[in-house]
Amino acid sequence: MPDAGDAEGPACRIRHLDLGSLADADPAAPGQFLVFWLGDWPVGAAFLRGPDDVPAGMTEIAGRCVAPARRAAAGLAIEAAGRPHDGRALSVVICTRDRPEDLARCLACLPRQSRAPDQVVVVDNASRDGARVREVVTAAGADYVREDRPGLDIARNRGVAASRGDIIAFTDDDVRLHPRWLERLAAAFDEEHILAVTGLVLPAELETAAQCHFEAHWSFARGFDRIDFGPDFFASDVAEGCPAWEIGAGASMAFRRQVFDRIGLFDERLDVGAAGCSGDSEFWHRVLTHGGTCRYEPAAVAFHHHRRDFPGLARQIRAYMRGHAAALMVQYERSGNAGNRRRALLTMPAWYAGRLLRRFTQGASERDRLLWQEIGGFASGLLFYWRTPRPEGGSRGG
Repeated sequence: MPDAGDAEGPACRIRHLDLGSLADADPAAPGQFLVFWLGDWPVGAAFLRGPDDVPAGMTEIAGRCVAPARRAAAGLAIEAAGRPHDGRALSVVICTRDRPEDLARCLACLPRQSRAPDQVVVVDNASRDGARVREVVTAAGADYVREDRPGLDIARNRGVAASRGDIIAFTDDDVRLHPRWLERLAAAFDEEHILAVTGLVLPAELETAAQCHFEAHWSFARGFDRIDFGPDFFASDVAEGCPAWEIGAGASMAFRRQVFDRIGLFDERLDVGAAGCSGDSEFWHRVLTHGGTCRYEPAAVAFHHHRRDFPGLARQIRAYMRGHAAALMVQYERSGNAGNRRRALLTMPAWYAGRLLRRFTQGASERDRLLWQEIGGFASGLLFYWRTPRPEGGSRGG
């Protein structure tokens, strides 16, 4: 297996296929990532990494992965066709740092949205060339806000403060947006108990081995069926710690404005460069703790540019696990539910011990390529939490 610095390897071709045109499509082959659509509704995907992943034909592949979502999409399409805009103001917040070209590409998606945002806020999070970022933002007609304290959750909170919308949507500068992304995120807030909505995040490209590895083992996608994460999902939190990270990805999420008044802002301890990340999943957990529901709406589609090389991916995975460990402890601190502490101190260490044992007895799997980065990140996240002062008035729970 190549070492963590090797960026070479087989690229994968992404193909977007309409179910009505499968008979005319070129045959599937290894090294392809297939996304199936019913009109402009995503209904399934298949990652064909090797010969064993490719069955007889395209129709068979589609049949394996799209049936439930196809029925749901057809019903939602009929429902959405007769639904007028409800008049709620929509703000979009994009946090950026030192990536003006990526930012320009993301901003270019917003004028093409079927539901135009009422406000676009770009938070420049301590970019070295702030003048260049401001130039890109001004050219796009967006609101420029400077935040000199580095950290994604710090920037998100600055964006919330600058936003005027009834619904505040967040995306990242390395994302491209489907033309109906914002419309469908907003439409998913169709019941009062829905306080947060996340969308489907697909790969924008799979041109390197690192990008393929991320999509195979760390994908942001959560399937093609709408899911409501409410009290039943949260019930496991007391004993086991509910897997709030399954709710979605921070690259495509939205909240009712009042939720920030009700439960607070993003926890700034859980930042890239500090704890690591996971401020989004901790916030979803807080929504659930306060009795709200988070909805995953796969009809709202975004396309993410994954890290292109393994050194960059290794840093990202370390940050993910560092943030995950710290977030579990913060969730315990805020909720008092011991399942989060149990997961952080018992379940996850035991899981990593099992993976290490299999690695030494059976050999390393592809999934374990960045295992040491995972373990190192997780351990450092626990240390970070214990060494970091709690906010005033905070409680470790229990």
